[in-house]
Amino acid sequence: MVNAPANIISKPALYLIAFISGMTTLAIELSASRLLGSVFGNSNLVWANVIGLMLLYLTIGYFLGGRLADRKPYASVLLQLILWAAFLAALIPLLARPIISRAAQAVFGAEAALALGSFLVILVLFALPVTLLGMVSPFVIRLAVGDVSQAGKVAGQVYAISTLGSLLGTFLPVLVTIPQLGTTRTFLLFSGILFLAACLPLLRIEPRQGMRYLLLPLVIALLANTTLAEPLRPPATGATLLYDSESEYNYIQVQEDSAGFRYLYLNEGQGVHSQWHQSELFFGGTWQYFLAAPYFNTPPYRADQVESLLLIGLAAGTSARQHQAVYGGSDIVGIELDAEIIQVGAEFFDMNMAQMPSLQVIVGDGRYELRQLERQFTVIGIDAYRPPYIPWHLTTVEFFTEVKMRLAHDGALAINAGRTDTDRRLVDALANTLQQVFPSVHALDVPQSFNTILVATVQPTQAPSLRDNIAYRVDSIDARLYAVLGQAADALVPLGKSDLVFTDDRAPVESLVDSIVLDFLLAGRAEEFRQRD
Repeated sequence: MVNAPANIISKPALYLIAFISGMTTLAIELSASRLLGSVFGNSNLVWANVIGLMLLYLTIGYFLGGRLADRKPYASVLLQLILWAAFLAALIPLLARPIISRAAQAVFGAEAALALGSFLVILVLFALPVTLLGMVSPFVIRLAVGDVSQAGKVAGQVYAISTLGSLLGTFLPVLVTIPQLGTTRTFLLFSGILFLAACLPLLRIEPRQGMRYLLLPLVIALLANTTLAEPLRPPATGATLLYDSESEYNYIQVQEDSAGFRYLYLNEGQGVHSQWHQSELFFGGTWQYFLAAPYFNTPPYRADQVESLLLIGLAAGTSARQHQAVYGGSDIVGIELDAEIIQVGAEFFDMNMAQMPSLQVIVGDGRYELRQLERQFTVIGIDAYRPPYIPWHLTTVEFFTEVKMRLAHDGALAINAGRTDTDRRLVDALANTLQQVFPSVHALDVPQSFNTILVATVQPTQAPSLRDNIAYRVDSIDARLYAVLGQAADALVPLGKSDLVFTDDRAPVESLVDSIVLDFLLAGRAEEFRQRD
């Protein structure tokens, strides 16, 4: 008698529920990393927390689902569990949005406790819906088993079908829905599919009960209409928001201040990734120090010797515009992972064929695309980090060996790295790694920032050569370049010591940066961070 309710839902329908449940579970997990990534990044630490807690919630769900299925083996109970899971999953991005906005301000302002608290609160939001989704598989197995002798076979089929759904839920958000719809709408889409999968059979089994649950999508619609009306991060005081969107990899904003300066902000908005003004070219930022890289070569070094530039981490083209202005017709290749940033650069930062005819843009991963190039460059600049993290695969001996192969005989590599005034461990480790490949490495501390430009040269070079090349003034190039070279010479600092060498086998970049950031925040230097940003 206890198995009679299983006949209310056919076995194919139960298998469909298992499939959609598995798909939604993985879609939520992938979307969770994207939701958190807009502020906290996609480091191993973030991924470990997301995956670990999701597994914990699922474990609890499996345990509770099995117990509840034995006590109340009714299809209507299963369907109602799924409906509440769908509703709560749809609530996650709507409830998390204001928390994320405040967390971004906390990260920007170096408020460690608030940032960590926001991170934990957002993860807790997943507890109920993921736990409920964990209850589905054991419940489906309980209802689908009509003959105990077939229990193993049915359990295997349910888990196989659920895992197949999980496979789809892994790829769809990453490849389709997040790039096309954004993270919030991805949550809403998969939650809606899950809701329909449970509501339609419940309306047939218990029409009155099913009608009550139709109120839940109305609640979501009202909340979404209110929540999504405003941007995730409001523009700065006095600034106008020109662009606000979510790409496959980033949350992108373009803001313009009252003086006509435009700024590209990504994700939490901690750093300015590109800057533009109609009549200005140099902004005193990190970008211009890349221009100094080849001038460590033995003097006299001439501007017309700079024939080409490769930028890994093009963003919206500030460095490329400066390079084009001072080095004339030199060839520029820019690699950028995010295609939408390229579009933003063309529309708002003059990074287009009309304004930058010498620029060739490549969309893809920096290291992979570097391997595809068969030519050499005078300068290779690497500015592909998301404050304060650098992709580990762009920091290793093997990668720098590949870079050296793409440099001319007098070529130079310039890479942007983060630090604090008292903690240079990342800079020192990168310098030590570079010294395994290049004969000479130099460091430039960008004033009023937490950035250091490391310059590595193919030929043995000396730091004084930079200032000596300024003294020669062998050509009549843009005087602004000599001003930049003077600032770069003033920014020269000695290299520190490090025993750490990054390799493809072991590159603990993230753990090192985590330690630097934690020490900095615990030192109570938030106000200094805000002033320097």
